[in-house]
Amino acid sequence: MAAMAVTSMATLTGAPFAAAAPAGGTGVVTSIEPLPGEATPPGSVNSERFLYSSTTARDQPATASAAVYFPPGEPPAGGWPVIGWAHGTVGLGDQCAYSVAGPGARDRDWSYLGAWLKQGYAIVAADYAGLGTPGDHPYLNGVVEAHNVVDSVKAATSHYSSLSNKWVVVGQSQGGGAAVTTARYATEFGGPDLDFRGAVGTGVPAYIEDIMLPLGPGVPPVKLPPHTTGYVLYILNGLRTTYPELNIESYLNDSGRYWLEHSNTSCLETLGEELSAANVVIGNLFSRPLAEIPDLQGLLTRYMGVPESGYDRPIFMGQGLFDTDVATPATLAFAARLQANGQPVTLHTYPTDHSGTVNASLVDSIPFVHNLFD
Repeated sequence: MAAMAVTSMATLTGAPFAAAAPAGGTGVVTSIEPLPGEATPPGSVNSERFLYSSTTARDQPATASAAVYFPPGEPPAGGWPVIGWAHGTVGLGDQCAYSVAGPGARDRDWSYLGAWLKQGYAIVAADYAGLGTPGDHPYLNGVVEAHNVVDSVKAATSHYSSLSNKWVVVGQSQGGGAAVTTARYATEFGGPDLDFRGAVGTGVPAYIEDIMLPLGPGVPPVKLPPHTTGYVLYILNGLRTTYPELNIESYLNDSGRYWLEHSNTSCLETLGEELSAANVVIGNLFSRPLAEIPDLQGLLTRYMGVPESGYDRPIFMGQGLFDTDVATPATLAFAARLQANGQPVTLHTYPTDHSGTVNASLVDSIPFVHNLFD
């Protein structure tokens, strides 16, 4: 789309457009910055933050950010194999970006990523478009996240000579969905410059779109866990960013519009505390049902649905049986659908919750990934 047309559309709709990426295509490093100490995992060396060209909602060009962590020692012949890390929900504010503030679940993620570093993998951790860079983040927009992850790895492997072009994607929660969706598109998006081997996703949020369908005045009528309420607000923001023509604000009352705007600049932990203190009930935020949106289920599926077919590389899925952040039955149903569709998926379950699955899965995911590089 021509620059004039983009400017005109932004003016007419009030839609937030990310800063245009420089000429030269996507997956190009545009600048290198020091990585803050709080965003640097213990055991890594020469970690840096970099900006790179990618895309965001509506295929608009964007400048995104990422971090790169190297293991200690000399790289092997051909360079360090790469893990593209797709992180879980941290929030929507720029200050929440993984390469700015580090993980929300710090001990968990540093232990997890440290395990991969000890195995001799370098890690490229994308922030996703609109986190730490201009523009709004289209939360759970799987295709955008896939572009961002692939472009971050393409940029890093082109810029850092010690990195191999052989890579896998690994993610948790929001990043679990991003990892699986990336696996669907990695070969296509990466092209001949990258050698994609497969994916690991834990706590994959499958069929989350279904829980959005009944939302409206009085639905749900009870207070949900604060993180769940925060996720809904983040999804509404993601819808607003991806489909500004829906006028999501018009489905909310004054309180709903306040929390929508507030959540768009918040980090998850702080937002959860504020929602809990204010006793926010999702059903009390709506002025009319979301179901008034034409083809709501189709629209939500296109926006955040995890693909059920088309995978050309192996996928590992790890799911906690006591996970209440994503619906365990839905994730297990998704894995079963993949298997029925003849997709190359391996499923492991663990007797733990959403967060506990991350490190519990390492006993299975490390050998799984190792075999992908044989």
